[in-house]
Order: sequence, then structure tokens, then C-alpha cells
Amino acid sequence: MTHRQFDWPDLLFGGFLIVVAAGTFAATWKLAGGTAANMGPGYMPRAIALVLLGFGLFFTGRGIISSHAGIERVHVRPLLAISVAVGLFALLVESLGLAVASLATIVVAAFASHESRFFEIIVFGLCMTAAAILLFVKVLALPVPVWPW
Repeated sequence: MTHRQFDWPDLLFGGFLIVVAAGTFAATWKLAGGTAANMGPGYMPRAIALVLLGFGLFFTGRGIISSHAGIERVHVRPLLAISVAVGLFALLVESLGLAVASLATIVVAAFASHESRFFEIIVFGLCMTAAAILLFVKVLALPVPVWPW
């Protein structure tokens, strides 16, 4: 006698998506759908529900076919480095400008990986900072200060 193993996380996630899609279809049932050229109030919710239904069916099918492989251990260092980098950018961009904020963000975010090398980080950060200034300040003309002065 063989014991069938399901991938319960995929199976349950797929079921959750199917239930959310069914709830969306039920909640928007009376709204006019319209067409792609003339969208009614129910068009986008139903379109998104249709996509959710497709993903739900995919994950449910995958959960039935495959067995659970386990969840990899969560690494705290990348989570902290990226979170601190995003917060640092938000704190520095208005007071010290886009150039300093971008470079500081890239340097701090580099601590997420053990493979980062200092010289490569600085070169990459300078290139990305120049690209950010060119895109956001010169091309898009956003009112973002480039330097603290």
C-alpha cells in the first residue's frame, strides 16, 4: 500500500486563491462588466478574479501532483540589510539629496550578500547613482534634490 503525499502549502494556497476569486465573482455579479474598450465597474474586479482563479487552479494542481519539499530556512541578514537600506533611502533623500541617498542605500543593501566586494559595491553604487540622477532629475524632471547643498 502506497501513501500519497500532497504538497499541502501549495494545495491550501491554491484553494485560498480559488475561494477569493469565487467571492469576487459573487460580490461583483450585479455590476456591469462592459468591454475592454468601454469598461464597466465590474470589469477589472472580474479580470483580476479570473487571474486569481487561474493561479489558484495552477497551485491546486501542483499541490495534488507533487509532494512537499520543505521550506528553506529564513536568512535574517538579507532581510535586515534590505529593510534598513530602504528606510535609509527614505530618511536621506530629502535631507542629503538623491546622490548621497542612492549611494548609501546601495552600500547598505550590499551587506545582504556574503559575496559582495567593497570595490565592486562602490563602482556599482556610483554607476547606479549617476543613472538615478540622469533618469529621475534630468529625464523625468522630478523635483528631487541631487545634493544636500
